[in-house]
Amino acid sequence: MIKAQRTAAFIASRLVSVVLTIAGATLLLFLMMRLVPGDFASVMLGPRATPELRVQITQAMGLDRSIPEQLWLFFSRIATGDFGVDVVSNRPILDIVMDVIPNTLALAFSALALALLVGIPIGVIAALKPGSWLDSGLALLSISFITTPTLVVSVALFLVFAIGLHWLPVAGAGEPGDTIDQLRHLILPSVALALGWIGYISRLVRASLLDTLAELHVRTLRAYGVSEYRIVGLYSLKLALVPIVSILGIGLGELIGSSVVVEIIFARPGIGSLIFNSIAQRNYPIVQACVVFIVTFYIIANLMVDMINALLDPRIAAGRG
Repeated sequence: MIKAQRTAAFIASRLVSVVLTIAGATLLLFLMMRLVPGDFASVMLGPRATPELRVQITQAMGLDRSIPEQLWLFFSRIATGDFGVDVVSNRPILDIVMDVIPNTLALAFSALALALLVGIPIGVIAALKPGSWLDSGLALLSISFITTPTLVVSVALFLVFAIGLHWLPVAGAGEPGDTIDQLRHLILPSVALALGWIGYISRLVRASLLDTLAELHVRTLRAYGVSEYRIVGLYSLKLALVPIVSILGIGLGELIGSSVVVEIIFARPGIGSLIFNSIAQRNYPIVQACVVFIVTFYIIANLMVDMINALLDPRIAAGRG
């Protein structure tokens, strides 16, 4: 009963924190957009800034109202998912963003899954052979992955496997409805995004597992003759993975942020390329909607990570983690 109450209190506190963080980030975004030098409508429209369009944009965005009224309108619209209508395509901005979100999420989650599937075994192998030539080799490989910029990896994969060998598609996200074609278009971008995280996760798993294997209960299991592989697989790996779960929320946020470079190089439609193109076109309302989505997704992902950690290690919910 007490354990359930602590877990419920922990989740409630995290939910309140999430709401406050999203509100704070949204307020900061509102202030930054209002700090754009010059008339906002003229800056956004650029060469298209006719007097009629300036008046239309100013009224549509509520820029002719006082700052408190603008702030209330800004929050109330975002709370209902109303980001306005794009002046270029005359489509709802939310529809434009929602069209590309699935491509970015597919890229981010596939890259994270690849990083976990490859990084965790590498870290476990290195932890089981500390100080060996295998451990040193895997350390060198992991550090090489971490220090190689995503831009360099993307260009190298693009030139070798898409342009040179013609093994995989050059650009795009694949034909809608064709799962195999979409997966083929996903391979190179996901590998480019995942490579650095493979190295990071492998080093983190190695360090965490070595710490876990040095604890008293593990020494007791060894004294009773339990095999090392059984100790790792059944007792130690679960606790060693708690730090990995902790970085998953950060990892997803970082992967979505890094997707800008990857989506541009592989001409893949996604939220990263949408932000890039919208900035180039000074289409700030679309940039605003994209940033709100990224911030919200990042915060919710970290909330889910906290909940999973609380399940893996009850000490976290009790405030002793």
